[in-house]
Amino acid sequence: MTETLRWLANEPRRDVIRYSGYGINGYSFHTREHDLRSTTKNSGVTVEGESLHVSSAKDKNPVYVNMSYYGVIEDVWELNYISFKVAVFRCKWVDNKTGVKFDEHGFTLVDLNKEGDSSDQFIMANQAKQVFYVSNQNDGRWSVILTAKHKLYDGGDVCDNIEETPSFSNQLPECEDSQNEDVSYVREDCEGEYIEVGNSKIKKRKKIAS
Repeated sequence: MTETLRWLANEPRRDVIRYSGYGINGYSFHTREHDLRSTTKNSGVTVEGESLHVSSAKDKNPVYVNMSYYGVIEDVWELNYISFKVAVFRCKWVDNKTGVKFDEHGFTLVDLNKEGDSSDQFIMANQAKQVFYVSNQNDGRWSVILTAKHKLYDGGDVCDNIEETPSFSNQLPECEDSQNEDVSYVREDCEGEYIEVGNSKIKKRKKIAS
């Protein structure tokens, strides 16, 4: 058994830090709540996943295909496994069956009010890619998806003191005890307080960026 697997089996600490902004994969992400108070909209997210497809209830030869899922980030949590930390995004996903379509020009459109499976909300932050949703002038229910370009962390807006988190699939740092907790990939210069959420304590950051 690897050291990483041992830490995963022990579960993360109950104190979970919650952020409203996070820099990873070359993108600057925000939660939807933050976007409501900001002129920029950085909560759009997409992830590619494998889905089982059947042609009918009697189909005996289902196939697995890669599909893109679209949504908005509701929460950013950092799970602390002592030896390493893992960031996850809790997202509201669009229903791929009724909330996604393609127009005659080849653009992908989504209806953000068509919510998908609410029991499968979390993705690892390093899986996320950023998208923007632009309202369709012909039909306000639908938004056109625009793919975001990678951003450089040049000291602007959200990205001060935010570094890119290494992929969870890469080799993770190991340590013998809980003393080695000096690695952090998100802002640490903000005031915050712990709040009760279910059986866990969440440290809520009051401010991420000016």
